[in-house]
Amino acid sequence: MIYFPFFGALALGAGIVLEKIILRKRKIGIEQYQVAGFLTIILVMLPFVYFFWSVSSEALKLKNAIIFLFVILFSLFANFFTFYSVKWAKISNIEPAKMLEPIFTIFLAVIFSFVFGEALYERNTRILAPALIAGGALVFSHVKKHHLQFSKYFLSAIAGSFFFALELVTSRLILGFYSPVSFYFLRCAAIFLVGFAVFRPDIGKLDKKVKMEILLVGAVWVIYRIIVYYGYLNFGVVFTTLLIMLAPIFVYLLAWKFLHEKINWKNIVASIIIVGCVIYAVS
Repeated sequence: MIYFPFFGALALGAGIVLEKIILRKRKIGIEQYQVAGFLTIILVMLPFVYFFWSVSSEALKLKNAIIFLFVILFSLFANFFTFYSVKWAKISNIEPAKMLEPIFTIFLAVIFSFVFGEALYERNTRILAPALIAGGALVFSHVKKHHLQFSKYFLSAIAGSFFFALELVTSRLILGFYSPVSFYFLRCAAIFLVGFAVFRPDIGKLDKKVKMEILLVGAVWVIYRIIVYYGYLNFGVVFTTLLIMLAPIFVYLLAWKFLHEKINWKNIVASIIIVGCVIYAVS
């Protein structure tokens, strides 16, 4: 099962490309997409919640309940900053900032390991070193000259990546008190309720085809997050993050196939480095 996170990387890659197709080719606002996306995630998970619901009494203790509230808060900040950057800037212009998320995740996991111990956050240099190298290659492959001029939208995307990483690393503190299905369901339900209250989008008028596409993306995100949570619990935050960094390779291939985007030499070099780092870590 050590290779289970590979499927998470594939799911992440597919989710990103499907999301791009919907936002690029369909008539849908970001607010509509965000609220409809979380609603479909909740609907997709309902059958699984019935069979895999598990919340221990430890989760209800005040300390752990507060941590869960922080997870929700970080998620809201992450979605807000990402929403702001995506709404006003081209996706291609903010991609390097989004690629910083695994780097932030690894650094935060190391910091948390000194605070909360290595039982939850590993500091194994055999895993940490290739993870940092792979993350650096990933960021390098997306940086262009015009990205060196940091706009407020680019900075907003960086903030979004940071808060997504902070949410994931903080989640590890209480993941053991939930099943991955229960944790993700509660997290998404809270974000949906807040998003719906703030944006009040009319998602009922969305085209039936768009609704089905969003439903498909929702299912993909469910698979991705549950695999990530499973990986955190069984293999560690840094190791799982390293394997998930294979996702851009799937993004390149799928975008080349379905969006007709070219793969440049930086993407190829970064892919080779990432694969080499993963092989080293799992060997």
